[in-house]
Amino acid sequence: MSRESAPDGQATQEFVTRIGRRIRALRKQRGWGVQQLADAAKLSRRMLTDIELGQANPSLAVVDRVARALDTDFAALALPENDAPGTEAEGALVWKAQDGSAALLLGATENPRAELWRWTLAPGRRYDAEPDRPGAQEIHHVLAGRLTLVLETGGQVVGPGQSAIIPSDQQYAYLNEHTEATVFMRVVTGA
Repeated sequence: MSRESAPDGQATQEFVTRIGRRIRALRKQRGWGVQQLADAAKLSRRMLTDIELGQANPSLAVVDRVARALDTDFAALALPENDAPGTEAEGALVWKAQDGSAALLLGATENPRAELWRWTLAPGRRYDAEPDRPGAQEIHHVLAGRLTLVLETGGQVVGPGQSAIIPSDQQYAYLNEHTEATVFMRVVTGA
């Protein structure tokens, strides 16, 4: 799943605390030191320590790199533990900005792996993402407003009630170029 925080967006404190605790536990289960995981995730030791202590505001892309280095995925680190199959899922508010933009991870399946998200982008908001693993895809379904998907091959505007599928193993961005908030559902597979 591609993740990169928008300039004035913040990971929520609950999210930061949860992922820090889980990253530390998984690192220790593997018998790895902080430096070993930092090297595997291409982070500084200081950044990883701050993440584990819940004192950093990591981009969603950084969390994804750490998850991959630990041979897990973003959803396994981010979702509350009671979001098991057959239970009501509360999801996880992963990112929010003062303008009302937000990313809520609603749930994930394990096999095959897929994530369900609800995003809100305020007017003028852009969210740049890093490429996912080769073969990864996203489905976007717009509930309100208009979503511009900025891809290496050009832009694609998706309106209310419309859907689009994109390969997410490339640089891409979500953009709201309009005067009303854009609300969309996002399904991520293969990330």
